[in-house]
Amino acid sequence: MKNAVTRRTSVIEWTSVFKGNRCICGVQYEQMRDERGDKTVNLIELRDIHKSFYGVEVLHGVNFILRPGTVHGLMGENGAGKSTLMKVIAGVHAADSGKILMDGKEVEIASPAKAREMGIAMIHQELSSELEMSVAENIFLGREPGKYGMVDYRQLYRQTNELLQKLGIDLDPKAKMKRLRVADQQMVEIAKAISQDARVVIMDEPTSSITDKEVESLFEMIRSLKESGVGIIYISHKMDEIFQICDDLTVLRDGSYINTFKASEVDEATLIHNMVGHDLDVQFPKVDVPIGETILEVEHLSRQNEYEDISFELHRGEILGFVGLVGAGRTELMHSIFGMTRPDSGTIRLNGQEIQFRSPKEAIDHRIAYVTEDRKGEGLVLPMSVEKNITLVSLKDFVKSGFLQGKKEGDVVQEQVGALGIKVAKTSMSVKSLSGGNQQKVVLAKWMIAKPNILIFDEPTRGIDVGAKAEIYKIMCDYVSQGNAIIMVSSEMPEAMGMSDRIIVLSNHKCSGELKRQEFDQDAIAQMQFKFMQSKQGLEEES
Repeated sequence: MKNAVTRRTSVIEWTSVFKGNRCICGVQYEQMRDERGDKTVNLIELRDIHKSFYGVEVLHGVNFILRPGTVHGLMGENGAGKSTLMKVIAGVHAADSGKILMDGKEVEIASPAKAREMGIAMIHQELSSELEMSVAENIFLGREPGKYGMVDYRQLYRQTNELLQKLGIDLDPKAKMKRLRVADQQMVEIAKAISQDARVVIMDEPTSSITDKEVESLFEMIRSLKESGVGIIYISHKMDEIFQICDDLTVLRDGSYINTFKASEVDEATLIHNMVGHDLDVQFPKVDVPIGETILEVEHLSRQNEYEDISFELHRGEILGFVGLVGAGRTELMHSIFGMTRPDSGTIRLNGQEIQFRSPKEAIDHRIAYVTEDRKGEGLVLPMSVEKNITLVSLKDFVKSGFLQGKKEGDVVQEQVGALGIKVAKTSMSVKSLSGGNQQKVVLAKWMIAKPNILIFDEPTRGIDVGAKAEIYKIMCDYVSQGNAIIMVSSEMPEAMGMSDRIIVLSNHKCSGELKRQEFDQDAIAQMQFKFMQSKQGLEEES
């Protein structure tokens, strides 16, 4: 196959030799052929890939094909082998056996540097930005323009500005990465991959930290790349995205290849069945629980530039959902309730008594728990074991006369592992080795030991698969059925509507509406999300 790149400039300007030769993907791996019946020349083809770590095989003869000018969704539960397979393509891991072909020719991808030379770029789920460096320096790191070892910063900033403008990213090339929001850092990582003139772009959960508007900008980038003949491998747990942007879908389960589908010819139920190995009878297993007395009251709570005049009640047995666009003030409000920040005004009452927590420890002592949206950055200590993470908050309960009661600690941990269905070979394993869903369960186990009455759950299922989501939802239902209460912050509207008893909508730091379960309406909630943003915009236009 001829090189799909006609000149080494911005990837947006690439011209594809594949136009006019539209390919189709059949149901099975072996059936990928073009409309004339001839065998398709593929950008990437993996054949019978095996990979083991410490004697445990994690990829069992996996097959995968990426066609030029297409987006191929790689699907599977956490731990299915998706990221490992992509790291084989990106040169991070070497396969133990099997073949990798590019343009129909067998190749060896010995390192990430070699992968980049071959036109393969990977956007990792975990960001790897150099925070003390600028946007421009991050994008062109190791490829800076200049002579004699000196960087030509004028040219560097000019090239970066041109690239960002073409991609529709509104950022200052000179801005330090540490000053950017996580969403903006994610967009920089995407720009960096595209700037490398990649023919194959691997995107691992690229929308996990960006807004709906930024998602649409990303999809526009992807469409431009497709038109240029670039192949994109797209990993996501968000079904709506998968069916919106992907051409082909391949499913892995427990490290094995299961099936390949044409996205337009498969439905969500079939895809989920292939991913988990059985049907999910109910996506949101909400259980009706009697709503009890008021446990928490928030009245006229305000904090400058974060949230304004927020009032609500939380009842025993209730899941109270909070929704709103990024920046609406949801997480900031939860931080104040948990004692991480102090409100400027307003009152909080717990079981009828006015309180003001000066620290999270005081909130924990009053049996309030907070499952943060950033489980890896704030919820877990990744190098530590599963056991030590689970007992971290309640460690004092396992100490007697200055000595740690190891057996008692181990017994309680095993009880939580069994109760929450945490899949782990041994609790002495590092928690970073677990899948996202199991990591989330470890965070839950940590708080369950503390026996909280109120659980603040910020983005409970971010970055975890459909099977693990269903398990988390069941845990939530079991928790409130015991007379406890949950405040759930969610950016996923189906999740918020499927699991909440009531929903409070925040817009531009204010409460813009409240709905009971029987009143839930997605269009009405969407309008509430923009309510105060629209009024603010109108005032600015008048002024």
